Amino acid sequence: MNQIQEQLLAQTKHKGLSKKKLAQRIFFIILGAALMGVGIEEFLVQNNILDGGIVGVSIILSHLTGIKLGIFIFILNIPFLYIGYKQIGKTFAFSTLLGIAVLSITTILLHDVPVFTEDLLLATVFGGITLGAGVGIVIRYGGSLDGTEIMAILLDKKLPFSVGEIIMIFNVVIFTIAGFVFGWDRAMYSLLTYFIAFKTIDIVIAGLDESKSAWIISEHYKEIGDAILARLGRGVTYLNGEGAYTGDDKKVIFCVITRLEEAKLKSLVEDIDPSAFLAVAAISEVRGGRFKKKAIH
Repeated sequence: MNQIQEQLLAQTKHKGLSKKKLAQRIFFIILGAALMGVGIEEFLVQNNILDGGIVGVSIILSHLTGIKLGIFIFILNIPFLYIGYKQIGKTFAFSTLLGIAVLSITTILLHDVPVFTEDLLLATVFGGITLGAGVGIVIRYGGSLDGTEIMAILLDKKLPFSVGEIIMIFNVVIFTIAGFVFGWDRAMYSLLTYFIAFKTIDIVIAGLDESKSAWIISEHYKEIGDAILARLGRGVTYLNGEGAYTGDDKKVIFCVITRLEEAKLKSLVEDIDPSAFLAVAAISEVRGGRFKKKAIH
């Protein structure tokens, strides 16, 4: 969930959008919210399978009261919208309001539409994928579809738990309640849906922006380092090394890049020194220093 936290907090630094970027953001937030609505209504709700977070609470309340799901989703998220506006920023709050409004309307419109499948396993898998893709798109373009994330970010400052752990605890409580309301088999299917959606969100948000470490050994280290700075805009660190076989002193270039920049780095190194040693590895998390992922606005 660190990626989600990064995307939400990034909105506080947002200064303004061009008309093109604004239109792009609105389009993808609407698309993502509608996609989540399809996942919820056409795969999950009518098969008595839950999502986590505020949506999960809304599904339970809608089932118990008979009131439209979209109404609960919108009403229960209002307090978190206000908190998001005060604590994170108006751009994030308005993006989230748009997403939640579209999600609520979509669930209401689709409520009486026949489900795509009544097979519980298929509903779980494809519901999780559809839902996760929708949530991921909205987060990637600066909004949120569930107040749980906002609550978790704020509680993270006061509790000895990470954002991901707070959300997990909240969802475990929801799925436990679902076990009593819908039956324990549905609760287990709901938990499986949550994990599928969680991984799909990761892929949508971080899949193309995954951080990678690069280690380069070359006699032309200075030229390569300067090129990385100039052409990729990434900082580099020169490390002192020693060849175990030859005993020669070596300069090792270390830098952190995104997945999108990997091909460009390889081409850059090959152009300067085709015989250079290059190793690239995935990194699960990057903190501190001057490394900044290019935010999408």
